[in-house]
Amino acid sequence: MMHGVTEEKTLELIELNAKLREKSGKGAARKLRRNHEIPAIMYGAKKKAEMLSLGTIEFDRIIRKNGSMGLFFNLKVDGDSGEKKIVMLKDMQMDTFGLNYLHVDLHEVNLDTKVTVSVQVEAVGVSKGVKAGGFLQVIRRELDVVCKPADTPDTIQIDITDLDVGDAIHVDEIDLGEHIEIPHEVNYTVITIVAPTVDEQETEEEEEDLEEVVNEEKPS
Repeated sequence: MMHGVTEEKTLELIELNAKLREKSGKGAARKLRRNHEIPAIMYGAKKKAEMLSLGTIEFDRIIRKNGSMGLFFNLKVDGDSGEKKIVMLKDMQMDTFGLNYLHVDLHEVNLDTKVTVSVQVEAVGVSKGVKAGGFLQVIRRELDVVCKPADTPDTIQIDITDLDVGDAIHVDEIDLGEHIEIPHEVNYTVITIVAPTVDEQETEEEEEDLEEVVNEEKPS
């Protein structure tokens, strides 16, 4: 049985502004951050990488609203030709505490060319294994997919309704249609239903025993 559902959607291009920057290095990057800008770089398939800076407030607002996976931008670079470019967010580095943006990687894309994008995995339904006392474990919370930008799904929804305790869904069981591929060399587990641990079983048994004692001590 194949699993996996993607939501149909049109490609959403988020407006993003950037500036060209000439200086690189740690000192220049620190100065940008002090001025509420994020060092960034834009790669193109057949052109030299461009060093950019992004406004921290604008970029943070976008990330808070949309998350950081599967984002495509309509990028306007001040100081460039003025022509907007379609780019995707390839990587985003933050400090240890996840409070400050350190660096952003953008890749210019062609709408007719396939790209690799990370997409969040979402379990849908309540499995019969969970109803029987098992626990849902999402081993892979995101998966890489290869597709054209317009075919990029918001999420990969996996129906777990028929999964029993001990059952699992592996990557080769997920079918997202002919336009979306999940590349993998190893058939790893994505979702599984595990049995409760011994301690949890003992706790449940102790609670049942306590309930029986309380019921026996109640006056009739």
